[in-house]
Amino acid sequence: MPTYIYKAMTKQGQIVKNRINESSKISCIKKLKRNELAPISVVQTLRLEKRQKRKPRNFRYSNSERKKIGAQKAENTAKMHKMTVRERILSKFAIEKKITARDIRIFTQNFYLLKKANFNNVHALSTVMENTENPSLKLIIEDILYGVEAGEFMHTTMEYYSNIFPYIYINLIKVGELSGSLDLSLKQAIKYLDESEALKTKLKRILIPNIGMFIGIIIMLFVCVIVGVPAIQNIFDQLGSTEQLPWITLWFANVVDFLMKTWYLWFTIFVGTIVGIVLYIRTPVGRYHFDTFKYRMPIFGKLIYLIDFSRLLKNMLLNLQNGIRIQDALDVSKSVINNTIMLSMIDVAVNNIYIGKSWIEPFEQAKFSNPMTVEMLKIGMKTDLTEMMDKLVEYMDIDIDNTLDKIMKVLPEIAYAIVGIVLIFFVVVVLVPCIQIYMGGFLFSAYSSYI
Repeated sequence: MPTYIYKAMTKQGQIVKNRINESSKISCIKKLKRNELAPISVVQTLRLEKRQKRKPRNFRYSNSERKKIGAQKAENTAKMHKMTVRERILSKFAIEKKITARDIRIFTQNFYLLKKANFNNVHALSTVMENTENPSLKLIIEDILYGVEAGEFMHTTMEYYSNIFPYIYINLIKVGELSGSLDLSLKQAIKYLDESEALKTKLKRILIPNIGMFIGIIIMLFVCVIVGVPAIQNIFDQLGSTEQLPWITLWFANVVDFLMKTWYLWFTIFVGTIVGIVLYIRTPVGRYHFDTFKYRMPIFGKLIYLIDFSRLLKNMLLNLQNGIRIQDALDVSKSVINNTIMLSMIDVAVNNIYIGKSWIEPFEQAKFSNPMTVEMLKIGMKTDLTEMMDKLVEYMDIDIDNTLDKIMKVLPEIAYAIVGIVLIFFVVVVLVPCIQIYMGGFLFSAYSSYI
């Protein structure tokens, strides 16, 4: 049975903290209420075996099954000895086929359709597993199925495969299971996967060609300076010309020469900087500053916040529609958020409810939210919060699409500007000396030196 660490408030206003074993978070909250405790936070403890194990954890084999498996392995080994090297490589790839985002999307879509048809989790997972082509994903679905049959939630097994299922995806499933709206959470998960894939595709189309062009120009610049500039200077020297290469060409040639002589130092500084930044982000203070930067960064900051806040409101709406209180809906829904700034605002909002203040206040004071969004929430608290939040989610989806369209228009312009600057620098440093050679102006100074 899962163990939960809870923090609650007594009737006297004291905050208590302890552990409790319950089958689910909802039953844990109900038990606390029966004991006249007001839940503030309920968090499930992570089991260490999930981090240590690497093989499927829910499989249970009988003695007869073990004998069959042993015989099958012996037969497979005998076949492997008869295979050629090429056949062995192909069979290895067939067994350990990579699980792609498309595989996860198809699994979620099929599972959602079966849940809409009122299939229970066991029947739906069994049907999806039989129709899954990827053998690696099929094994994971079978593991999830065994966990559900043993009385576990789906998300507890998915957390074990966090390298396959995205963090947000797992927590969307978690919210759906805890709120009793798994089919709606699956629909959100499908939309999340589609939006993520669409955003990646758009960014790749814009960034990859421009980054490739940028890297190509940089490589060409360095090669031409390393090879071409000394060759041009050698021509001047052999003919006795007093002409000099442009000062910027000589300066950049000296810079390249210095970088080549001290490359190990710059490489060490670069690697050390990256490692230092990563280690700093892993600290509480560093994570806080990094998450703040993500919401305030130019171009993408507003989009990241809108996506997080929209995801929070959508999951709150699911919980509110199932009759859960606002504070519990906030507490359950925060699992879909991975940003410490947003999580801190949610914690303050929950605490505000217990002390009689507005839960909207921390989101308003942070000044990340659109004033229209905050005003709609305030109106919803005075009228019908569920209905107003449903309209707000639609409004935020439109706002996210508009923000994304603006970013897609700005990114090419920034990329073209950077590539243009590098290209101008390439022309000045490399092509100007080449034009001097072509025009032959240096021959006049070489001729005058012989007279």
